[in-house]
Amino acid sequence: MMSLRLRLSLTLGGAFALIWALAAAWMLSDLRNQMMFSLDQRLVASARMVAGLMEQLPALPSKGEGTHFSAEQLNIPGGMACQVSSLRGEILARSHSDPGQTLEAEKMGFHDQIIDGAPWRSFTLARGDLRITTADRQIEREALNMSILLAASVPVGVALLGCLCLLWLGIGQGLAPLNRMRDALMRRSPDSLEPLQVQPFPSELQPLLDTQNQLFQRIGKTIERERRLTGDAAHELRSPLTAIKTHLQVARMTEGAARDQSLARAEEGADRLHRTLEQLLLLARVEGSLSFDDGVQCSAEQVAKLAIQDAAGGDRQRIRLQLPTRVSHAPVKMPAVLSIAALRNLLDNALRHTPGEGPVELSLQTSGNRVQFVVRDHGPGIADDDLQHLTQRFWRNGQSNGCGLGLAIVQAIVQRCGCTLHFDSRPDGLRVELTMPLQPT
Repeated sequence: MMSLRLRLSLTLGGAFALIWALAAAWMLSDLRNQMMFSLDQRLVASARMVAGLMEQLPALPSKGEGTHFSAEQLNIPGGMACQVSSLRGEILARSHSDPGQTLEAEKMGFHDQIIDGAPWRSFTLARGDLRITTADRQIEREALNMSILLAASVPVGVALLGCLCLLWLGIGQGLAPLNRMRDALMRRSPDSLEPLQVQPFPSELQPLLDTQNQLFQRIGKTIERERRLTGDAAHELRSPLTAIKTHLQVARMTEGAARDQSLARAEEGADRLHRTLEQLLLLARVEGSLSFDDGVQCSAEQVAKLAIQDAAGGDRQRIRLQLPTRVSHAPVKMPAVLSIAALRNLLDNALRHTPGEGPVELSLQTSGNRVQFVVRDHGPGIADDDLQHLTQRFWRNGQSNGCGLGLAIVQAIVQRCGCTLHFDSRPDGLRVELTMPLQPT
């Protein structure tokens, strides 16, 4: 896996090198054009200088092979050739002694020609009856141009390499806070959940540090919740197990009705233990990341009827369902098993706190894309100071005989599925409002 530093260096360095290469190519191309223009201007200046010199010399012969002048006599720069000819093409003077190197002088201005297989660049100037032609070899022009281009490209290349090195060092320095954060995490003990402190830290990376510390907080809360759940569960399970063991011991030592009564109480303790375990498992699943989506969709009316059917044993006959005239058939926007479990726990709680054969009322009404279930019991109610404790795990007042997990499960479902839960204690009982979202129709 490529490191972040190497990836950034290759990306930025490649873009940087491309821009520098384009700029260098543009600069070197312009430099070459300027160099060729300067060499052409040197030919023009040399031709004009020779023309002025010819006007000061004695009359040149009009026939023959011409007069040979050295380059120094004609003030011709080294590497250049010069030829003076008449309008009829007779060579009157030249700076080179080789007869084979005859420069073409018929075309005025600049002209590229081949002499003895070598390319030349020439310039012809007409002055009176004379034609002055200056020329230099293309190979020498290209060699001079190449040396200048190399001299100019070396600093560019060195500067580019230097910039890439600085880029590598700069990216490493910019990523130093991440390295410090990594080192701080590596130095921590496995069970440490304290907020991570890295100073100084750039503002761009501060959200990463904050998110990491928030993760530590959530992990700490989860561990604390699990520890509390484990401790409370151990305490709650110890009581029914002890009771079951005691009743079985009594049944072993007695006979007749006393034995039957002890076995019946042991069976009741086993049932309570079974219900507690089921509630613990459901609470763990709801608070965890397990999925409840089985593809089953239920309307609000179906949720109410199924919750009544699952309510505590024969007591469900005491539940009175009140349906409005028009009920929305839109499915509830949450897993059906959770919606039924939440409403069933509210009904179980209401049945448990309604004395004797008192009824429990369940009504529902829809408003927009939400449905509200209202569970009303006719028990003694609950003090206002105790309303905030209703959804705590294993919390029970002196009048409850449940395990203290039903309303905690309802609260966990509410938080997971975007529902709302409201308790309203009245002198003649407790009124609970549970609102669930509906899928848009």
